[in-house]
Amino acid sequence: MEGSLSTTNLLLGIMAVVSILEALLIVGVGIGGWILYRRAMDLVNGLEQRQVAPAMARVNAILDDVKGVTEKVKEETERVDYAIRTTIDRVDDTADRLRANVQAKTSRVVGLIRGMRVALEQFLRSRPQPPASAAGRV
Repeated sequence: MEGSLSTTNLLLGIMAVVSILEALLIVGVGIGGWILYRRAMDLVNGLEQRQVAPAMARVNAILDDVKGVTEKVKEETERVDYAIRTTIDRVDDTADRLRANVQAKTSRVVGLIRGMRVALEQFLRSRPQPPASAAGRV
């Protein structure tokens, strides 16, 4: 039985060494992955500082300019809208005054013409009409 135990012990020793090597390999891969991760993050941070941050500053400046222009356009639009509304109100008021003045001035003339027409109609009705038999003899 001694021969069989030494073979088993030898195999167990080999498996223990292989397990230790595997553990060291896994720790090495973990450390290597962590180092690659740090380098990648340093690269990303460097790119962000060199490229993204200046671009964001320019974009923010452009957005601030757009905001200022938008506010200015809004103010001017409100001012123009107010001017148009007041002008339309003035035109409406002027049209109402003109209509009232024209009606006031023409109502006398229209009344005079109507009176003359009624008088003329009454004058023509009051004239004696010749008999119908006399008109046929001529």
